[in-house]
Amino acid sequence: MFVSGRKILALIVLLTVVKPVLGQQDAQFSQYMFNDLYNNPAYSGVMGVTNLTMLYRSQWLGYDGTFDQGGAPNTFLASFNAPIFRLNSGAGFYFINDNIGPQNNMQFMGSYAYHLGVGNGKLSFGIRAGIFGQTIDESKYRPVDENDNLLLFGKESQYRPDMGVGIYYKTEKYYGGVSLNHIIKSEFDFGTDDLRNSLENNLIVNGGYNYELNYDVILTPSLLVKTDFISYSFDISVVGTYREKFWGGLSYRQSEAMVALMGVNLLKDKSLKLGYSLDYVIQAQKAKQATSHEILLSYNMPAVSGGGKKIIRTPRFRH
Repeated sequence: MFVSGRKILALIVLLTVVKPVLGQQDAQFSQYMFNDLYNNPAYSGVMGVTNLTMLYRSQWLGYDGTFDQGGAPNTFLASFNAPIFRLNSGAGFYFINDNIGPQNNMQFMGSYAYHLGVGNGKLSFGIRAGIFGQTIDESKYRPVDENDNLLLFGKESQYRPDMGVGIYYKTEKYYGGVSLNHIIKSEFDFGTDDLRNSLENNLIVNGGYNYELNYDVILTPSLLVKTDFISYSFDISVVGTYREKFWGGLSYRQSEAMVALMGVNLLKDKSLKLGYSLDYVIQAQKAKQATSHEILLSYNMPAVSGGGKKIIRTPRFRH
């Protein structure tokens, strides 16, 4: 049965009707539109190029926790994905280290996606699996009750399996995807039943559209919605690209911040992307520092033809 690309994208959008998010379990990035592998395993290899991406985020720069223990979140991510043309598929992995004061989260996830031609685009089904680790540094807490039996001593770490699935659809003009993460709901207890907590299922929906304003300028509005099925949050952005080289734009993160985005595509074939974003907190500033900073470095490796027909890449429609 034939299903058009627009119907697929409409179905994706319908899945975003949920309640507002009150908390954050996974790391967030302002340059999410250039980081789709982290959001969705079905992105693996879907662009037809081999890509290496690194992101570093320093959130609420200058924030100091109670008793001068620091605590400003900072996150590093490295990802890699590549097409497997002979199998109509792609594969990838990412590593992320997310430090939030006394707690540190680490993930290493491998992904695989199968691609189908649908309408004028590509429909991809993906799965990922790997390890989610949590470390708690008890020395960074200041308990009210020193004899509390829930207190840990020193650093404690636990590692659990993790898994996610997703679908992703793209054409030259628009793209969208849905992913479900932490489907195993692994639990962390650090040896104490009273501390038992699990990774909660969360759904991520994202999409965007490339609008050619004129020969030199392309505008790309995009949306990212995240929910744990109890509440939700969203980011909405508009990025303009000039002559496939310079780009910049604005983004709004629900109930938190306005974001300025800017960057440049370097090298002759525009294969090296350097990006920067600046968040300015507009809500609850007294509990945070006003600014967050994020640096992106992304490289599309030269295409290998394998002795067959030469592959011609189109930088304009890379995301």
